[in-house]
Amino acid sequence: MAQVQGQTVAIPGQLLGPSNKYRAGPGTHIHDANLYSSLLGTISITQPEKTPGPAKRMHRIAALNNAPTTPSSANTSISSLPTISVSPVGGGSSSAAEQQDKREVLPEVGNVVLCRVTRITPREATVAILVVGDAVLAAQWQGVVRVQDVRATEKDRVKIYESFRPGDIVRAQVISLGDQANYYLSTANNELGVIMATSEAGNTMFPVSWKEYKDPETGLSESRKVAKPF
Repeated sequence: MAQVQGQTVAIPGQLLGPSNKYRAGPGTHIHDANLYSSLLGTISITQPEKTPGPAKRMHRIAALNNAPTTPSSANTSISSLPTISVSPVGGGSSSAAEQQDKREVLPEVGNVVLCRVTRITPREATVAILVVGDAVLAAQWQGVVRVQDVRATEKDRVKIYESFRPGDIVRAQVISLGDQANYYLSTANNELGVIMATSEAGNTMFPVSWKEYKDPETGLSESRKVAKPF
């Protein structure tokens, strides 16, 4: 079943739909006959172009039910499917239509947001808020995740550098409008935390536990406050 109806934003690993309903476009990949998002970005679906000219006249009245599918017929079937793609959030090459789709939305208390970590200190992680709900922001807003707001338990044992690194994509919740410079965010929930991380070697990692990501190339693990997948 398709997962993109009514949604405009995808996160890495999100199910987009079956491969027999969509063609894989940029920013997506196929796994076990399903299409998944490969990155954080906006979802777009492009309908196939109609072939000009009259349709070919069919000479055969009935085909055998067990006739094998030829490569040409399979390619024709695939080419008739709409293409689904995911464009990176914050890319500099956004089209005018994509820019128009971005809405002026202000984060409010209780909103779930997607953000990118820009800086960390022992007391907090500074982030740029990219998405509020399903709205991609035209302008990025700055927020902070304070050390006491990273986890719901064992707050005195939390270390920011073991929870976030610059460049991480984080799912968080707005808990306060904060001061004039920052929104206060929290990841103190199982569904909140890092959803996409890059290793020190520059490779995209995958989560292996609630507090650890692993680099598939080097085999090394790094500590993170990992968000529970949907």
